[in-house]
Amino acid sequence: MQKNWTQTRTSTFDEAGARKMNEIAKTVFAPIYPVIARNAMAVTGISKGTCLDLGSGPGMLAMAMAREAPQMEIIAFDFSEASGRIGLENFTEAGLGDRIRTEAGDVHAMPFKDASVDLIVSRGSMFFWTDLKSAFSEIYRILAVGGATYIGGGFGNLELRDQVIAEMLERDPTWDCYAKKKAGADSHRRFTEMFREIGCTEFKIIDDETGFWVVVSKTA
Repeated sequence: MQKNWTQTRTSTFDEAGARKMNEIAKTVFAPIYPVIARNAMAVTGISKGTCLDLGSGPGMLAMAMAREAPQMEIIAFDFSEASGRIGLENFTEAGLGDRIRTEAGDVHAMPFKDASVDLIVSRGSMFFWTDLKSAFSEIYRILAVGGATYIGGGFGNLELRDQVIAEMLERDPTWDCYAKKKAGADSHRRFTEMFREIGCTEFKIIDDETGFWVVVSKTA
């Protein structure tokens, strides 16, 4: 049976795992992050204020946002302290240490004030969250009025998707790419029901060549 996009997955992010992710993110996956950052701004229309990268890992998307949106304050948020340390190394190396700050914590109980973040982005981490409803309730709580999210998974466009998948399979023929699997037939319905329970009425699901993305807007 094909897995549903809204089913959570498990993973371990110790120092070794975080270093491995960092190496892949800085090589094979490197071209996708600027494209995803630009897509996020194009879809949401937001390029100023505070941007939060959830499940930031080694910080590649956070750095792409810092470069593509020079007027934004960037926060890289991850539950893994090892990933946070690696992210700091990457930010300093890239000359972005003064543009990005790191926070460690749980997406289900974030240490941010209500209505304090203008743009929330995340690539890949949603599929590891234990409780989507709890996580998106927190996301909606901290989202500022006029703010939006760009949360999901993908490679930015078809060309990059094919390129990354080919390179990863060349490295490891057993590599499991969840992005090759289509969302379950009931994914849209499940998100619709979840957002109704949360009290969020302004949202859309993007499921196209850019990937699978949840765009939540807060208008009041």
